[in-house]
Amino acid sequence: MQTRSPNVLLITADQLRYDCVGFSGRYPVQTPHLDRLAAQSTVFHQAYSHVPLCCPARQSLLHGRRPETFGALWNYNAFLPVGSLQPEQFTWSKLLADHGYQTAYIGKWGVNPDYDATAFGYDSYISEADYRAFQKERYPDIQYTNGYFGETDPVPLEDSQTHWMARQAIGTLKKLDAGGKPWHMAVHFPEPHLPCRPSGRFAGLYDPEDIPEWEGFRDKFQGKPYIQQQQLLNWGVEHYTWADWAPIVARYYGIISQLDEAVGQILNALDTMDTNTIVIFTADHGDMCGSHGMMDKHYILYDDVIRVPLAIRLPGRNQTGRSENRFVYNLLDMAPTLIDLTGLNTDESDRLQGRSLAPLLRGEQEPEHWRNSIVATYNGQQFGLYTQRMIRTENWKYIWNLTDVDELYDLSSDPGELVNQIGNPASAPLIKEMRNALYHQLKLDGDPVINNEWMFHQLLDGAKLAARSGG
Repeated sequence: MQTRSPNVLLITADQLRYDCVGFSGRYPVQTPHLDRLAAQSTVFHQAYSHVPLCCPARQSLLHGRRPETFGALWNYNAFLPVGSLQPEQFTWSKLLADHGYQTAYIGKWGVNPDYDATAFGYDSYISEADYRAFQKERYPDIQYTNGYFGETDPVPLEDSQTHWMARQAIGTLKKLDAGGKPWHMAVHFPEPHLPCRPSGRFAGLYDPEDIPEWEGFRDKFQGKPYIQQQQLLNWGVEHYTWADWAPIVARYYGIISQLDEAVGQILNALDTMDTNTIVIFTADHGDMCGSHGMMDKHYILYDDVIRVPLAIRLPGRNQTGRSENRFVYNLLDMAPTLIDLTGLNTDESDRLQGRSLAPLLRGEQEPEHWRNSIVATYNGQQFGLYTQRMIRTENWKYIWNLTDVDELYDLSSDPGELVNQIGNPASAPLIKEMRNALYHQLKLDGDPVINNEWMFHQLLDGAKLAARSGG
């Protein structure tokens, strides 16, 4: 008798840092339900977002290719029009649907401005707009006054967006489980994206006095790109001290713990149903939230925004957790991984730009040539266009800023990425090596930026200022 294909439950958070989940062991954020999932999963401690921006990241997740290859350079609700993934293009969600999977999508979208999830292989779609309509009907007089800096949500916890979405997910799970076919459900929580508005007991869960400074907080920006200090002015936070940031970070912690409880409700419901389910938890990217004195995630490729949580649990009730420290892409590797784990075939496999994580999940022999570096990209957003390409190894990070000074960080001695060593003459051989490695990966991935002869000259021929004059 043929075994039924495994179900796939994908849960993502929006703007969740790796170091802000309990199983990272870094900052004092309480995430007991995610920690329980991690204890049953393979946890990838070196998982990175290849593009730390909502819409391009989510499109790449479904398509399996870098956003630069199909025109999704920045969020499509920004100030300039931009390309986006189209319904006729490949997505693994459509592949699952074409092979008999029941499918459902709940939460944040960001894949196409004109077509919703039902045009990309999902049978049903419950959106953020559905929650807003629910909130407006039930709590018509609610007003928020603190903008992106967040505040306590007066909506009761049970009717908060996190817990409302968990209820929708649980109701959908029950329908899928009763359908008799393999299923896939995607639950994309909009939290903890700013503004952070924790509800009920989560609003006061963390005392700002107890919030430690981020490792990268005390940045002097010496020898760093102009745009980083400009970002402080963009947000009006150039004079903020840690006393100003701590309440904002406390709300960030609080909404993460609230999200954790909502995820726990979904996982508890799943545990009463079919055990033949692959469970994945990750985030599209991280958040600065005061690190380096900055808001949000734009114009920088610090680990604060590119390093993310990733836990994958294979089917079965008695899974034992394990840690994996090899470099992986949490989104770009998802398409080949799910195609591998579900046993489906597609002609698109050779075009996918990630690698299947299945051998690592199964504890099989280490692939002979696993990646020893990670490449991330950024192309601009609402404050103006600014192009970046980054390569990170275990100990070093090099960032090619095409219109400003480059960056080089020694992560072994400077994990907060405070000291830009790009102008250090002793680093010249390393810089050349990393520029070459970056070029070859960009070429392999079809990044059009290196097809420009001036950019090629800048990256490989040393036609680049070594440092900003004046520091």
